[in-house]
Amino acid sequence: MSKKATRQAYGEALVELGTINKDVIVLDADLTKSTKTNLFKERFPERHFNLGIAEADLMGTAAGLASCGKIVFASTFAMFAAGRGFEQIRNSIAYPKLNVKIAPTHAGITVGEDGGSHQSVEDIALMRSIPGMVVLSPADAVETKKMIFEAAKYDGPVYIRMGRLDVETIFDEATYNFEIGKANILKKGNDVTIVATGLMTIEALKAADILEKEGVSVRVINMGTIKPLDEKTILKAAKETKFIVTAEEHSIIGGLGSAVSEYLSEIHPTKIKKLGIYDKFGQSGKATELLKYYNLTNEKLVEIIKENL
Repeated sequence: MSKKATRQAYGEALVELGTINKDVIVLDADLTKSTKTNLFKERFPERHFNLGIAEADLMGTAAGLASCGKIVFASTFAMFAAGRGFEQIRNSIAYPKLNVKIAPTHAGITVGEDGGSHQSVEDIALMRSIPGMVVLSPADAVETKKMIFEAAKYDGPVYIRMGRLDVETIFDEATYNFEIGKANILKKGNDVTIVATGLMTIEALKAADILEKEGVSVRVINMGTIKPLDEKTILKAAKETKFIVTAEEHSIIGGLGSAVSEYLSEIHPTKIKKLGIYDKFGQSGKATELLKYYNLTNEKLVEIIKENL
């Protein structure tokens, strides 16, 4: 399979979007080459603004431009967008329901050598907690592009979580359609369900293939939208399979696993096992090595499912 980082797909999508919509404005916090918003800057310099290392100002400026009718994409690393810009996102963007797309890159531990200070494993939890915030997490470059265009159509605040590491392509750009609030069933199965998001979706597919050879039928759901959660698809899986495993490059506290658990505990109590970061910070290392260190692999998914069948 071909590989491309979701941040690269983001930069390319912005250029396409900016070509057809002159109301699109892109802001960055002195990380244009890393977030790939430099691609938009090269094409539309009059619609790209670098706010410097001032994330609160980044979000405040985005709010101001949105209040004037612009569609604003605000980018930096996820740690700084969700962390340093939280108050401005909450009070200046989400509270008045402004049309700002918070689109950080370098989410999760695959930031790599930059270490735990730059590796955001809490951002989904933070953004989920804000009333009215839509939270998206693409599995590959194709889904990223589709999400950017859908986010631009959506009237209101959206958080789109992207990564640094090149990831395998899952979807066909010609046939895949993304809709906010709708999950994708990538593989049918009756024994167990894996609900995955981000780069863990490809690991879920690999785990399902391994288990299928051993006679275990695995349903794989790609949850591109963390909020609002596709409750209908989750409930159907809970009723039709023995248990659910969630997989994410994020803390198990407040992320996808929490969202699924919160819903099912009230509607249809179901056994749920969560694979993610277990109350730890990230650390410096190569991205692929960190994924193995934190057990964010298809092998770990296979192990969890075998232990709980």
